[in-house]
Formats: sequence, structure tokens, C-alpha cells
Amino acid sequence: MEKPDLTKQYRHYYTAKPEPALVTIEAAQFLSITGKGDPSGGQFKKHIEALYSTAYTLKFAGKARNRDFVVSKLEGLWWFNESRFPVQSAAEASQLVPRSEWEYRLLIRLPDFITKKDVQESQTAVLLKKQLFDVQFVELFNMEEGLCVQLLHKGPFAAEPESLEKISAFLNERNLSRNGVHHEIYLSDFRKTKPEKLKTILREPVK
Repeated sequence: MEKPDLTKQYRHYYTAKPEPALVTIEAAQFLSITGKGDPSGGQFKKHIEALYSTAYTLKFAGKARNRDFVVSKLEGLWWFNESRFPVQSAAEASQLVPRSEWEYRLLIRLPDFITKKDVQESQTAVLLKKQLFDVQFVELFNMEEGLCVQLLHKGPFAAEPESLEKISAFLNERNLSRNGVHHEIYLSDFRKTKPEKLKTILREPVK
């Protein structure tokens, strides 16, 4: 049996163009972990390690039962306390809100056949084998964003405000407003890719 590759099965989900466009995103389930703080810090790296370790343990456990799958791209939801930082747009937020104040939910999309029990068993296996304390915070998470505006950002994360300004202008022209938190899909592995070669989908739920 051919193993599911969600990046191919849901190409519309993992594809965007350099200019803003409206898309409708279906419900899906994800492996997830939440946290707060600078993404260049140690805790963020530990959370990524816990998430990937659980994802690959799920994969290999599934392979043993003839339910193998390809581990999908890393994603992140990002938000902050808007009462403390009353900024006007995502572009402004990316420049004015300190990195230490951002909260996040890291995600890896999973096939529909993965269950909560599967995740719990994989967490236990990772904890016993690798003693990764943060694996206990990994969970199964369901999300349906619906209508969104997105674009493909090419280059370093520091240059994202330019792309976010395009999204803000697109929203204003069409009288759309935000309807959720900022979403990034990391098409490149930012741990191994040079900043100028990064490709990231920036997505904003709207109404």
C-alpha cells in the first residue's frame, strides 16, 4: 500500500503564490505543542525536537501496522496579548511586538487515521527512549481555518513585514478583517536552509 504524503494529497494546502490570494482551508488534525518566547531560544528548539520525535515514532509505529505515512512540513500559529500591544496589522506586530512576547503552537499535519491513543503511545515511547521531558506537552489538535488570505514569502524571516504589508493591503482593498491567528507553513527546514533561500507560506484567516 502506498503511504500517504499529505503534501501531495493536499497540494492546495502546501502551495501559495508570491502575491496574496483567497483560499478556503479544510478541517484537519495535527500533532501540536504550545509555548511562548523567542524562537531562537532553547525552549523553542526543545519543542521542535519533541514534536518531530513524536511524529516519527508515530510513523514507524504505523509502518509496523501497514499504516505508514510521510511526515509533513512544520507549521506554526503565532499570537500575542493584543490588549498589551494594540497594533494595527500583522506587519506592524511583526516589527513592534518583542519576540519574547509571542506565543506559538507548532504543528505537523497528520493523516486522519491517527488517533489520540496512537499519539499517547508514541509520547510514552519517546519519553522512555529519549527522556525528552517536553514530549508530555505534545497533543492531537484539530483546526479548520476556513477562508484565508495567503502568499508565499521567499527569503529571511526578518523580511516578512514586506509580505505581510501586501496581505494587509489586500485585506483593506476587499474590506476583509482578521478571523484567527497568524499561520506560517515552513516549506524549507529553517534549521538547515540559508535565510535567503527560505520559503514560507504566510496565511491569515479572514471574514
